[in-house]
Formats: sequence, C-alpha cells, structure tokens
Amino acid sequence: MRVVTWNLWWRFGPWRERQKAILAVLRDLRPDVVGLQEVWAAADGENLAEWLADELGLHCAWAPSPAPERWRRRISAADSDGVDIGNAVLSRWPVTQRETLLLPAPADLADGRMALYARLAAPAYDVPFFTAHLTSGPGASAVRREQVTALAGFVSRHSGGTPHPPVVTGDFNARPDSDEVRLFGGHRTAPAVPGQVFHDAWDYADPFAPSATWTPENPCAARVLEPPVRIDYIHVGPPGPVGEGHVRHVRRAGDGPVEGVWPSDHAAVVADLAEGAEEGSAEGE
Repeated sequence: MRVVTWNLWWRFGPWRERQKAILAVLRDLRPDVVGLQEVWAAADGENLAEWLADELGLHCAWAPSPAPERWRRRISAADSDGVDIGNAVLSRWPVTQRETLLLPAPADLADGRMALYARLAAPAYDVPFFTAHLTSGPGASAVRREQVTALAGFVSRHSGGTPHPPVVTGDFNARPDSDEVRLFGGHRTAPAVPGQVFHDAWDYADPFAPSATWTPENPCAARVLEPPVRIDYIHVGPPGPVGEGHVRHVRRAGDGPVEGVWPSDHAAVVADLAEGAEEGSAEGE
C-alpha cells in the first residue's frame, strides 16, 4: 500500500499552475492513499481534492476548516472570496466512515486546524487512516503537545476492529526531536495515550537520503529564511499479526519543479507499507 502525505500550500503563490504540477506528481506516484493538508475549495463548488480524486480515479473525503477567515486575510481578495481551507483523504478504496477533530489552540492561534479520520475498505481489511495539520510557529511547541494529545485520543477511538494498524499522516510543523513528535510516537517518552505507540516511517529511510520537507531549496519556502527541516510525517502503529502496515520503503516526492513550477512549499512524504505475511513479518521485539 503506497501512502502519501502532502501539504498543498492552499491558494498561495501561482496556485493555478501549481494545481497542474500537484496532479503530475501524484499521477507519477500512483498512490493508494493520500493525506492532504491546506486544500482549497471555492465558493462555486470547485474543490482541489475532488478534482485530484477525479483525475486519479480515487475516492475523496474532504473536511473544511470551521475558521478560514484568518487564512483568507493572507491572500488577495480575488483569490480569497468564499474560499475554504481544509484536509482531505484520497483513497483507492471506498471511505466507509469519516469524522473530524478540531485541534485545541488558544484564541491567538486558533485558525481552525483539524484532523480528519477516514476508514478505508481495503480488500482484506479496513485501514484506519488519519491526516492532520498542526499549529505552526517555532514557539508553539506547548500548543502542539496539546494537539497531539487530542489527536492520539482521536486515533485510539477509531482504530479498532481491524488487523491493520492506524496510519497517521500530516504536517506536524515540528522537528523529529521535538517534544510533541516524541510524545505522539511514545517511544522516547511516555505516550499520549497509554500503550499507544507509532513508528515514524522515516526511521526506515536511507540514512543518506534528503529528508527535509521544508527547505530553502524550494523557492516557495525560501522566503521565510528558515533552515531545512522535516516537519511532515507518516506515522504507523505497530504491524498487524502477519505484518500488515510494516514500513518497507520511504522517501520524499514533489521536491523539485514540474515544468518550471514548484508544486507546493512542502515536499511530500511517500511510504510503501506491507499488505500482509507475504511482504512483512510481525516477529521481533
């Protein structure tokens, strides 16, 4: 199962040209499931996630933010009129359940960031899939700790009844060694939900592979003069009884221009997960 997570940079920059570049990257990847953040939907009914799903032959679950106003103020009036922002899941398999969670934030940072749950009816078992967008800002680690605690509880409530572990994707806006990412993983500190732990898919990557998903190599990100860092994640619970969900391979994608256009200010993360006993094993520590 090929999983992708990608922040699509909403309606910032040359968004019409970027829309085509995003599609080109996803079409080349041939994903089974995609978690998307900063997805736009226009007042006239045009929806980036639904358009991508139609072009790729995938099912779509879309969840608009309840508070798009702060986002709209950051772009031109022509681009922002009635435009929503939200998360989406694209899936090769039908979405049989879905639910959203508004992530907690103080009033000065409350811009409607959410997590979206979609239960996917894969042929052999259901896959509990999540995508989230956490608060940004280098000084907001305490806020993100509260958000990952809420997210972990949300995941726990929706992960039963299937041998496949939960898959949690998203833009966490936090470094791998941050308190909030360690808290969510539950390996290097006590987990947010007792007994619930996650593997960071990037732990299975080639140690010499480029890892930054936010980097000044990308001109869309270079404007803020921040150093390169990995802030986008695919988290997977421990493999199922016969290896379901074991991470086999992981890499970046969307990390260069497409016909001269950078698709987003973030690179995507792509992980291939084992489907069962023929591809992985649950043995070991």
